[in-house]
Amino acid sequence: MSSPGTGTPFSFGQRRIPRPRDFAEYLKFKPIERDAISRRLASAHTLEDMARIARRRTPKAVFEYVSGAAEDEISLARARDAFSRVEFQPHVLRDVSQIDLSTSILGRESALPLIFAPTGFTRMMQYEGEPAVARAAQAAGLPYALSTMGTTSIERLASAAPDANLWFQLYLWTDRQASLDLVDRARAAGWDTLVLTVDTPVAGNRLRDVRNGFSIPPKITAKTFADMSMHPQWWLNMLTTEPLEFASISYEEGTPSQVVGSLFDPSLQLADLAWLRERWEGKLVIKGIQDPQDAREVVEAGADAVVVSNHGGRQLDRAPTPLELLPRVVDAVDGRAEVFMDTGITSGADMIAAVGLGATAVMVGRAYLYGLMAAGERGVSRVVDIFKDEALRTMQLMGATSLEDMRGRVSLRP
Repeated sequence: MSSPGTGTPFSFGQRRIPRPRDFAEYLKFKPIERDAISRRLASAHTLEDMARIARRRTPKAVFEYVSGAAEDEISLARARDAFSRVEFQPHVLRDVSQIDLSTSILGRESALPLIFAPTGFTRMMQYEGEPAVARAAQAAGLPYALSTMGTTSIERLASAAPDANLWFQLYLWTDRQASLDLVDRARAAGWDTLVLTVDTPVAGNRLRDVRNGFSIPPKITAKTFADMSMHPQWWLNMLTTEPLEFASISYEEGTPSQVVGSLFDPSLQLADLAWLRERWEGKLVIKGIQDPQDAREVVEAGADAVVVSNHGGRQLDRAPTPLELLPRVVDAVDGRAEVFMDTGITSGADMIAAVGLGATAVMVGRAYLYGLMAAGERGVSRVVDIFKDEALRTMQLMGATSLEDMRGRVSLRP
């Protein structure tokens, strides 16, 4: 046998002296990317990658406020373990050239079965805050819920993303009139969906925040001063933009748990839900369901949707694991309301697994916050792209062309 183009005989495995032109195929360097954010996001292939970038760019106390959970963080670990036990049942020899990931969420079309969950203190994570998240949601065609504990007002967010599907998340305070004022403002802004969170009679014990000395607003102590040298851009943005504050509430300075404890009403009960239902004409979502009987009761009281949630593991540690509980809640609701879930969702495959077990859609908070911390609005959009790509690939390998095809094809191994 001859070597190509030379006519010189050689055998396989025989060594030869390379010529300069032999290196040509291996020396094709990529063009230098001049945009710093594009360079940063080029290494974000998964949510875990995005979290690593976020960790590098954000002070420890802030990053761990997002990534951490309550007490021993058992609930959060169990949530991730549940997704590791998911088993898909694929079908082969199916035409998967066209995949439809869209769905209807509370009567409106959504590009994915994905909702941006309400998160507090969002401008703390990155100075652009809620407007950046809302614009990314608007561009992606996804719903986004603004938190009562948000750092952007209802009116300002409506202006920042006028075509977004914006929801308002409500905590009922001891001052009911103050809560109703927020509801009225959301209605006046044209928002038609209210999310009532019901798993916070008191604040969870988030020990990372305590140990890190995390406070609202952040304070410059000896510990944080040292951290400033590691994250100068974050501090520069924090100190040179508008002061960080809650947009919807008045509060005293303190840890997140202290702020929550001073405002929330531990006497909240089912009668309060009926009271709110009478005053809100739009869609009503109840977030924090951890028992099938509770799901039945809130639907009977007028809820249009429930969220199977343990607050991302941030409230009661050792709470029920949402993915494991999901099928029982779906059965209890029996088609009378939509069922969403959150906690532990870190990929498009996780999202598809939840849909296969009966969820209409999933809510994510940490996921888009990692994107926000890593690269602002463009980071949030990149997270959506990651979820979409992973979901598409999962469904193609499953032999499924629509979300409905996933029903009954997902199980949890023991």
